Amino acid sequence: MTTIVVLVEQSQGNVRRASLEALGAAKSSGARVVAVVEGGEGTAPVLAKHGADRVVVLKGDGRSSPDRSAHDIAAVVREEGAKACLAAASSNGKQLMPRIAAELDSTVFSDCTGLDLSGATPKAVRPWLAGKLIATLESNAPVFCATLRPNTFAPREAPAAGELVTKPSSAALRALVASIDAKGGGKLDVKEAPVVVSGGRGMKGPEHFALLEELAAAFGNAAVGASRAVVDAGWRPHSEQVGQTGKTVSPQLYVAVGISGAIQHLAGMRTSKVIVAINKDADAPIFKVADYGIVGDAFEVLPALTAAVKAVRSQR
Repeated sequence: MTTIVVLVEQSQGNVRRASLEALGAAKSSGARVVAVVEGGEGTAPVLAKHGADRVVVLKGDGRSSPDRSAHDIAAVVREEGAKACLAAASSNGKQLMPRIAAELDSTVFSDCTGLDLSGATPKAVRPWLAGKLIATLESNAPVFCATLRPNTFAPREAPAAGELVTKPSSAALRALVASIDAKGGGKLDVKEAPVVVSGGRGMKGPEHFALLEELAAAFGNAAVGASRAVVDAGWRPHSEQVGQTGKTVSPQLYVAVGISGAIQHLAGMRTSKVIVAINKDADAPIFKVADYGIVGDAFEVLPALTAAVKAVRSQR
């Protein structure tokens, strides 16, 4: 049986949803799935529930080194005789997978939105040219390495053995992460949120983003995003920027408010499952990719939409 290794990310003992999606993508191919996680024995039951036949826990000395992590994961891929190695297209996945591929004399298919690992030659589907094209690519590498766009693949309830194995990390260190300065606040990241409410210059000022925050709060599982123009103006932090020079998102629902729809912004959100555009300009390019469009004043539409979402949720 074909084996696929999946790099799992966890935070404070909780497995990130994007990693469960990667497990689901691997399991859907009918392969034997090996999940690799750094220092997270407690995640084994969750990983087994979502399709991990084997869970390999890498135990280190408390020091973080992407080079060492890549070396250790590549070693697991070789030991398991894996055909493929997958990870979420998160910041961690994006820095580790190229290193893993280099260790395995392979290449990386990044930010994939589709996979076919059932045949002799693995295939990946991913956007090209800022999302203008969707390419289907084949790999002849000895090990297929890919990162998967979050919110694109569904996690699967596929109970498996979840055999737990612990391995010590290697001693060789070439580079160490001295510290990580992360902003607090506990906000849902736009890359992981199932609903994203984004604002553009049509919001006319940072104070009006409170309307977007109220709509996001009404959904209950939404994050607030922003266009590049908004971030450049200092209205919102760069961590919320959606687009070619920001973050690529693929939520179940994307609400674009006061965003014209420049190609750079579309490149970061056009794979969203459902796109709703709110803009006063009926000819705005955003309407060409939107599933639903509302031509109107955002300052009138947003309060009404927020009230409607609250009303629907209160009935559940």
